[in-house]
Amino acid sequence: MTTRLFRIGAWFALAAIIFVTVSPIGYRPRDLVSTNFDRAAAYAILSALFVFAYPRHRWTVAALMVATAGAAELFQFLSPMRHPHLMDAAVKAAGGGVGLCAGTLLHSGAARLRIDNRQ
Repeated sequence: MTTRLFRIGAWFALAAIIFVTVSPIGYRPRDLVSTNFDRAAAYAILSALFVFAYPRHRWTVAALMVATAGAAELFQFLSPMRHPHLMDAAVKAAGGGVGLCAGTLLHSGAARLRIDNRQ
């Protein structure tokens, strides 16, 4: 049941990030921190969600984060109000990498706790 919730959350988060990335700038939420930190944090959380949703597919999650970061920037060419940059895609991909590592550590730690509690 928990894995199912993580899968729903991960795909919903991906859809939300894509929407915010390609929608007109007026629909974008206000930044509370720097824009690059905001981008990296969003992809880190997204990546960690996908690690918990699909723990045996970490390489696929890594590829998905890089592809999504690149595609999200390319989709901005469709909107005259958005301005895609290669550096933005790199920041997003780096955030995805951080989330992948953090999600992997958290997931394996949670798995060890479950095993230790059974014994």
